[in-house]
Amino acid sequence: MSQDLWGSVKTVLETRVANQTFQTWFQPMTQLAEDQEVLTLKVPNQFFYDWMKSHYGEIIQSTLAEVSGRPMRVEYSIVLDDSENQNQPEPFYEPEEPVVKQQGFESNLNEQFTFSNFVEGPNNQFAKAAAEAVVNSNDNNMYNPLVVYGGVGLGKTHLMHAIGNAYHQFNPTKRVLYISSEKFTMDFISAIRENKAGLFSQRYRKTDLLIVDDVQFFRKKERTQEEFFHTFNDLHMNGKRIILSTDRPPGEIGLQKRLTSRFLAGLMVDITSPDFETRVAILRQKSEESGIEMPYDVIEYLATNIESNIRELQGALIRLLAYSSLAKSDINLQLAHKVLMDITGKMTKPIVSMEDVIGQCSESFGVKKDDIYGKGRKQEVALARQAAMYLSKELTHNSLKSIGLFFGGRDHSTVIHACKTIKIKMDEDDIFNAEIKALLRRLSGPVMRS
Repeated sequence: MSQDLWGSVKTVLETRVANQTFQTWFQPMTQLAEDQEVLTLKVPNQFFYDWMKSHYGEIIQSTLAEVSGRPMRVEYSIVLDDSENQNQPEPFYEPEEPVVKQQGFESNLNEQFTFSNFVEGPNNQFAKAAAEAVVNSNDNNMYNPLVVYGGVGLGKTHLMHAIGNAYHQFNPTKRVLYISSEKFTMDFISAIRENKAGLFSQRYRKTDLLIVDDVQFFRKKERTQEEFFHTFNDLHMNGKRIILSTDRPPGEIGLQKRLTSRFLAGLMVDITSPDFETRVAILRQKSEESGIEMPYDVIEYLATNIESNIRELQGALIRLLAYSSLAKSDINLQLAHKVLMDITGKMTKPIVSMEDVIGQCSESFGVKKDDIYGKGRKQEVALARQAAMYLSKELTHNSLKSIGLFFGGRDHSTVIHACKTIKIKMDEDDIFNAEIKALLRRLSGPVMRS
């Protein structure tokens, strides 16, 4: 049986998707069988299969046909232990009632962090779905442990608390404990110093759901790692749930191999930086929670200039609200500009909308705006539309899907084709290259526009 075909397909896929996406979704799959019509791939579990099939099934199918040079279909084989539940989780329901705490046991959960106020986007969609599946599953060995990894300020802690709150609501008699890795370490050191190691172990091993945040801080703390290894084993063997977060994949943290292998045996999900639309959604939600109607141009300005960190995004919003309140001034672009300058000390990017792009392209190419939006196929109209799509991708921070929808409900693949066409023409035609660069400069404009 040849194992070359899936390897060749993966080589192509690696150039077409983000590295984290490739490592999380495509790398774990292996080839089981191949004939003239079917490629059979092995996937780790039911949840992995459902997500892979619905989100990446088409790109795998098309790439397979491209690489193999013939029509083929993909089939998936799920290899599960007998104990693993293969049923789909029930639909998640977020209860309205406050979390009921078990008498005499402090969970350390922040009740403000729930699934209902966790803003979902492409950057965290799978992580949230996995978290909800954990809460809804009756099988405690399903995705155990669940490891959520990603950079600072991307919402890992919110999701961890949301899991704990939802689980506790549905299981009010169960013990849930949220703790940071630093607090675990400090408690362990205090227990050793006070000869209370037994009480320490008892507290952690009597939990039904243990949530440990930022486990990368266990690195170089050998005795703490050993204690956590035994705690982990005890909980896992007794069918208790474990949720962990870290700033990178477990294999890259540098923990003891036996501890890392326990983490890798569960389900790993990543949270990446939010796209422009998700940043806008976060700001709109936070402004609504504050009871203040935020002008959209201000929201767009903040989302354009703070790209990577949700915590910084929320911090800028809080500071903006404070400035407005203390100075008794309206929230507008000028105030937002001042706030960002105070926070970053840097010049900020201008707001460029797709309407701006179409207006400039209409003028430069001598075609009507409505024609750029429309379905016309005349060469000059098509070129203006493709240029507008290219400039929108370069300047507006909108996703390919959003750009396609804006330009007459077109598919994201049309935007990709348009961008490639413009780049090729820029390489081949010096005059056209100069025109596009002039449009880029004109649209970029001054640093701040009121």
